[in-house]
Amino acid sequence: MAELEIIAIANLEITDADEYRKYEKGFFPILKKYNGSFITFDDAPKHMEGDSPLKGRVILFGFATEEDASNWFNDPEYQELSKYRRDGTSTHSITFTKVLKR
Repeated sequence: MAELEIIAIANLEITDADEYRKYEKGFFPILKKYNGSFITFDDAPKHMEGDSPLKGRVILFGFATEEDASNWFNDPEYQELSKYRRDGTSTHSITFTKVLKR
C-alpha cells in the first residue's frame, strides 16, 4: 500500500443490500482512479468507550493526498454512484482525517 496522507472513515447501516451492492461494484474502480487504497471494513466494530457507539458497518480507506480524496468525493461519476449508497444505507458519517507524519 502506498503511503497515505488521508484516511477516510465511513459508518453506515445497510438497509437495502441489493442497492448497496450496486454501489460496491462501482466503488473500487473510482477509488483507484484517485490513488485510493481500501484498508478494511467491519460489520461488528467493538465499542470500548464513550457515549456514541458506531452502528452497522465501518469502512476504512485512504488516499495519497488530500487533493486525491477531495477529487474522489467530488467526482461526478462517484456522486452518481453514491446514489446507490444513499438509497441502500443510512449513512451516519463519511469523515476524512489526516495521517500523522512521523
